[in-house]
This record gives sequence, C-alpha cells and structure tokens, in this order.
Amino acid sequence: MSLKTRLPRVLVVPALLSMLIAAWAGLLRLGWSLPPFQAAEHGPLMISGFLGTLIALERAVALSASFKYGSWAYAAPIFSALGSLALVLGAPHVISIGFITLGSVGLFTIFLVIVRRQPALFSMIMLLGALCWLIGNIFWLTGQPIYRVVEWWIAFLVLTIAGERLELTRILRHTAAVQKIFMGIVCAYLLGLILITLQIDAGTPLIGVSLFVLGIWLFRYDIARRTVKQSGLTRYIAVCLLLGYGWLLVGGILRIVLSTQIAGAYYDAELHSILLGFVFSMIFGHAPIILPAVLKVSMPFRRGFYIPLLLLHAALVLRISADLTSLFVLRQWGGMFNVIAILVFLVVTISVLYQANRAKRGDHRQQVSV
Repeated sequence: MSLKTRLPRVLVVPALLSMLIAAWAGLLRLGWSLPPFQAAEHGPLMISGFLGTLIALERAVALSASFKYGSWAYAAPIFSALGSLALVLGAPHVISIGFITLGSVGLFTIFLVIVRRQPALFSMIMLLGALCWLIGNIFWLTGQPIYRVVEWWIAFLVLTIAGERLELTRILRHTAAVQKIFMGIVCAYLLGLILITLQIDAGTPLIGVSLFVLGIWLFRYDIARRTVKQSGLTRYIAVCLLLGYGWLLVGGILRIVLSTQIAGAYYDAELHSILLGFVFSMIFGHAPIILPAVLKVSMPFRRGFYIPLLLLHAALVLRISADLTSLFVLRQWGGMFNVIAILVFLVVTISVLYQANRAKRGDHRQQVSV
C-alpha cells in the first residue's frame, strides 16, 4: 500500500475522533449528565477538527492525483488534524489553534492552485470558502469570541458546499445570468459577514436573506430536482441535498426573524439549522461518493443509509421546535437523537465498507488461487 493510499486513512482517524468528542461535548452543553471532556470546544472540534480536516483531505487527494508535485497539499489536513488532536489533549491554544490556522492556510493555497489551473466559478467560490475559514481561524487565534468566529466558519462550509454543487452540476451549463445571480448572492453574504464583524447587529439580516435566497437558488438550479426521480444512490443523494436546502431556507428565515443571537435557545436554533440540517445532510449525501475516492475503497449503496438520514432530520425538527418554544427537555432529546443519527450513519458506513472490501479481497484471493 503506497503512502498516498495510507495517509488519507490515517488522517481520517483524528477527524472522526474530533467529531465524536465534539458530539459528546455538545450533549454536555445541552445539559446531559455525562463525564466532562473538553465541553468548551464543541464547535471548534466539529467545524475545524472534523469538517475542516475532511475537506482539506478531500482536496489534497484530488490535487495530488492530478498534479505531479501535489503531495505538498497533504500539509493542510495534517496541520488541521494535529491542531484538533492538540485541542483534545488540552494543549495551549496558541499551539492547537496555530496548527488549525496553518491547515486553513494550506487549504487556501490548494484552492489558489486550483483556481490558477481552472479559473471556473465553482473553484473561485470554494477559494472564498477557504478564505473564510482562514479569517475565522485568525480571529479565533487573536482571541475573538466564538460567536463572531463561527459566522466565518459557517461561511466556509456554506460556500464550500455551494461551490462543490456547482462543480458537480456544471453539466447543466447555467446561463451567464444565472451565474451572475449566484455571484450576487455570494457577494451579499460576504458583505453581511463584514458588517457583522464590524458591528454584531449590522449584518445579520443580510446574512439571513443571503442564506434564504441561496437555498432558493439551489432548489431551482441544482440537478437534484431531476435526479430525485431516479433510484438507488442517485435518488438518495438527491433526497439528502433537497432536505439540506430546506434547512438552509429555515436557517435564513431564523436569522431574519430572530436577528442577532450570541447564546441561548435561539442561538442554538440558528446555528444547528445550518450546521446539522444543511451541512450534515450534505455529508450524508456525499459520503458514498467522496469516501471511496479518498480512501481508495469500494462503497456500494445500501438502503440502510436512509435510517440515519431520517433520524437526523426528525430529531432536528424536534430540537429546533423545542428551541423556539423553550421546551428544554425536548431540546435535550432532540440533541441526543441528532448524535445517535450521526453514530448510526457512522456504523452503517463502516459496515458497508467492511463488507464490500471483505468481499473484494475474497474475490481477489479466489482469482489468485485459480
């Protein structure tokens, strides 16, 4: 097994560890009586430790495969993974945040190379997403409060996903007018981020409108509207996407109606409608495509993937409803079932990977013996 095959599998481990500890910390924040463990780092571990590492790893694998001297790109997920491990181990923030910031510098550099080689709209959108992660991490490193930093982290995820959807659906050949509308939405979103950084109340309505309109744009112009009528993996991915776009609409509406929140139940609703409803729906949908490419393994589709997907969204409806009505016990259970949905998805994914690759090794041994 070559280093390029082994390294992604190694880097997935600290990413998953970050996710599991972040989920544990999230349950502690919801009031569940569990042994304490890095409860204060729920958001940073989930966004930068887990999602940041995986996104950087995905792009590093793609760049190293298409570029002769692209192995340097692995520095981005390596730094991010080291930073998340340092965060888990309680290292000084200048070390843990410093490594994660270096990881975001690496991802931004990766996209600079990609844009230079392929100056398409989707690659420039993802470059802006990587820049948002870098800016957020710099703010975090310099001691800005998390409620300010998280706005830039959310923008990193939203713009990265939007850019990936443009990349995967470019066969639709959107007209120049449609692309200009998309760019207008992105520009409005970035302006909202700048305003909210200068004055916490200033940019929230613009961010809310931008997210809402982006959700409408994705509903209207993403290929998922067509592919949801198909079957198997194609339909499953489309269902994930459309559910995620629905939560993006909800997240935008909550920002408009509730305005700026920096803590409490409304803050929970604003954040998790996007981070769980939108982002994790995208993860559930894209995993059967991305994991085989990154880990160089087989991963056939199984209908069992629908179980954690439906559980995730049902639990999130319960959680957001409880947030808005101050039913804190239901909010706790909504959060618990969100975590259970993610764990079930992880178990289903590992099971499918194990069975598929065990069968593949068995076929290979049979061919060799013949």
